[in-house]
Amino acid sequence: MVLQSFRTPRPTSNPYLAALLESLPAGGERGVDVRTFSWRTALLGRYDVLHVHWPELLLRSHRRGGRAARAAATGLLLARLALRRTPLVRTVHNPSPHEDGGRLERFLLARLDAATTVTVHLSARTVGTVCPGSTAVVVPHGHYRGQYAGHEHRAPVPGRLVHPGLLRPYKQVEALLAAFTALPGEHSLHVLGAAPDAALAGRVRAAAAGDDRVRADLHHVGDAELVRAVTAAELVVLPYAPRGGSGAQLLALSLDRPVLLPAGPAAAELAAEVGPGWVHTFTGPLSPAHLQAALAAVRADARTGTRADHPDLSARGWDVVGRAHADVYHRAVGRAAGDHRAHHARPVGAGVGGA
Repeated sequence: MVLQSFRTPRPTSNPYLAALLESLPAGGERGVDVRTFSWRTALLGRYDVLHVHWPELLLRSHRRGGRAARAAATGLLLARLALRRTPLVRTVHNPSPHEDGGRLERFLLARLDAATTVTVHLSARTVGTVCPGSTAVVVPHGHYRGQYAGHEHRAPVPGRLVHPGLLRPYKQVEALLAAFTALPGEHSLHVLGAAPDAALAGRVRAAAAGDDRVRADLHHVGDAELVRAVTAAELVVLPYAPRGGSGAQLLALSLDRPVLLPAGPAAAELAAEVGPGWVHTFTGPLSPAHLQAALAAVRADARTGTRADHPDLSARGWDVVGRAHADVYHRAVGRAAGDHRAHHARPVGAGVGGA
């Protein structure tokens, strides 16, 4: 039995989580029984593996006193994992939280890192960045082709740029707005996604109010609306380098829309994987010239046939991802059992080596 650290996915949940649940094989020797999270199950229920995503979310709460209660519960959870020698698997969506949660949170996150048996990395670039005592396994972020196939796909609108996804300061949406508003001509920009930071949301709305070519929908967007918006793009602009995997990049590519990303190893790896014409890059601060150059390249690719009809996402099918996770869970149980046997076989006074 695997206990996931997230509750049953809702329409507003990260689509990665629902796709992961659906992908896990059931039955057979390598099958997985899975449950979603509740604190009652985590502290009192029976499970063989705890799989944690975004560990800081275990500790955060919008309610008064909620953080203290979550911290206490997390301390009890750590004690239970140690007492029962239950392996902890962590997916490294980000090596560290995007926002600092304070000293107590940092302490408990360090304890969770130390308790981790296996880390699942969405990219080899994050291996070694967290949980140094864990076994590292790379399982790429799955694509979203199947999830969005049943929704209306629109033809791209000439000059339309789109920035989809949850808005956070590190995603550089303000830099995109500054570059776009200085871009002359018949272009349009659509920014869509919830904005938890009220100050950032205000600045984005103000920028949109100052240029009637900019549309800002700062709320959770349902699947049908999201697909219509992204497929209407001539180019999806994501002017930030993710520290782990990027669901927004995979969303755009799953819907057969090229992306503009900051130049760097991550973009180069993605471009080599998906094929020519799908990933465009820029160096330095994003500028109107970068947007113009990327749009020109997208149109040239279409004229010359450089870009295939679909990017190559064959390595990111959820059947592959699901089987890989099942293997991770069985591996974690095996390693925990091996560590337990080694501990009891170790002579008194022997040193303890790292994994």
